Amino acid sequence: MCAIFGILGEYNEKLAYSALATLSHRGPDFCGVEKSNQLFFAHQRLSIQDTHHRSHQPLCYGKIRISFNGEIYNHKQLRQELDFAFQTQSDTEVILAAYLKWGEDFVQHLRGMFAIALLDDETLYLFRDRLGKKPLFYLQEGGSFYFASEIKALKPFLKHKEMSKDALCSYLSYLAPSAPHTFYKGIYKLAPSEMLIVHKNKLTCKRYYDILETPPNQITDKQEALEKLRYKLQESIALRLESDVPMAALLSGGIDSATINYFAKSFGKNLTTYTLGFENYTKYDERANAQRSAELLGIQNKQIELSQQGYINTIDTVFETLDEPLNDPAAIPLYHLFSHIKEDGYKVVLSGEGSDELFLGYRQYFEYLEMEEAKKVFHKNWLKKYFRSNFSMNREWEWYKRAFEGEVIFRTSSEKFTDMQKNILMKKNVRDGDGFLYLKALRDNFDNSQHTDESIWFSYADLQHFQAEHFLAKLDRVSMAHSIESRTPFLDHEFVELVFSIDPTLRYKDGVTKGLLKELLAPMLPNEIIQRKKKGFSNPYGEYLYSSGRINLIEEVNKKTGMFKEDVLKEYIQTASKGRFKQHVWGLYALSHWIDKELL
Repeated sequence: MCAIFGILGEYNEKLAYSALATLSHRGPDFCGVEKSNQLFFAHQRLSIQDTHHRSHQPLCYGKIRISFNGEIYNHKQLRQELDFAFQTQSDTEVILAAYLKWGEDFVQHLRGMFAIALLDDETLYLFRDRLGKKPLFYLQEGGSFYFASEIKALKPFLKHKEMSKDALCSYLSYLAPSAPHTFYKGIYKLAPSEMLIVHKNKLTCKRYYDILETPPNQITDKQEALEKLRYKLQESIALRLESDVPMAALLSGGIDSATINYFAKSFGKNLTTYTLGFENYTKYDERANAQRSAELLGIQNKQIELSQQGYINTIDTVFETLDEPLNDPAAIPLYHLFSHIKEDGYKVVLSGEGSDELFLGYRQYFEYLEMEEAKKVFHKNWLKKYFRSNFSMNREWEWYKRAFEGEVIFRTSSEKFTDMQKNILMKKNVRDGDGFLYLKALRDNFDNSQHTDESIWFSYADLQHFQAEHFLAKLDRVSMAHSIESRTPFLDHEFVELVFSIDPTLRYKDGVTKGLLKELLAPMLPNEIIQRKKKGFSNPYGEYLYSSGRINLIEEVNKKTGMFKEDVLKEYIQTASKGRFKQHVWGLYALSHWIDKELL
């Protein structure tokens, strides 16, 4: 796990080294640079596999150079297929050999998480893994092309710092800027499953993979589905237990982390687990449930407590770590948790992201399925006009409106501000449907696929944006800020394909969230864990924001920018103080913080 960074074209060497240094937290074990008059090709290494210096990067072979961030879990199997005189035990060298055999299609053979920069003579290939676990950003400025693992390394090369309107709109709608946008106009990111080819300053971007290419309904028998899911999940976890450095795991009170730790222990890895709680806020605290899970599983659990002052003192650091607004207040406690994991000497952590999206773990998925039935109502025209003239800020109003107008109802689980809410809040006009434009390419993919069940659209949209640009972006930045690699077994692409190949009704026909997963785990996990009410990584961010006085920043920044209508903004802030629209307001706070620091 590392950082990649490079420049094609003219560059200032001192500035290039300074930019590279901003990524040292991602790879503190070694810094390698290949440079020439028109090339700066670099790597910051976090040694996980084959920690010997022979595996340092960039890896050079003839006219080929590789800088790679991630883990290829099937690298040992690939070695058996490749006719190459290997000099290391690293997965980076396997990527090189695979490229020599299969060309740019080598990426189809990789199982893992990765951001790859491969320079072959004058052609640069950039790849982001299928599900977006690893980030990759790029900038074309003044005849030169720049790429990096984090935005902070590209900012020094921007001639003008300006906010992207597309990033702002998609962020307000979906908690994070949608690909390819970032908040810095001119800096872009690859979407999951995308590759970028740069040749003589010409950029060509294309998808090399789509989960929806998995044919639907290949498995219709529940027992067959359960058996194959159990095998593939075991395999996925086993692959991610391979490491030459110490490994730990996160543990909440839920079934996702319990599942990972159960299987890890069955493979002889009794991992130390970590749980975070909040001082004086037991209603948000999962420590008791996590401790009980640890006792039932027979594993170790270390509990960390975060105070209000500790939370407030960490906000600025975390926002700097994230580089741009991300509407997820859980980033602060997660950052705090990883700081303790680092202190204890761990460099790899297992985490349970992806299970909710694959097995319909959010109650609202079932609400959306019911809402789809409203499209069949006969007298929709009257209802459409009624809803148009009787606006409500509640999200259900927006769902019904879409149903009666025959629109796509589900717009990811990350949807926060609807277009109508944005139009009422912002001084600029926001047209109805503007937010959906950032998901339209994904919906087109779904409509053009063989899949027809709307629940598959739910999973697909959430994996492509809610997971990749929100949860995984958060996990990557806060873990790598502490030089820790995070691994997510539920997001193994072969496991995801298996889920997409199963009759989707098996996931929801019993009306139980994660019903299929719970049935799979029933013979293994204690019923107390399986039936425990879902809590999520909740935290008292709203209480902290108001009691600390930091909430005032929103109105202070707005007075300087004039972006939002003052009376509506005040109404949101007052409403959130009573518990409603809290995440809306946190998103406005994160945005105001970034504007204040970067633009004012």
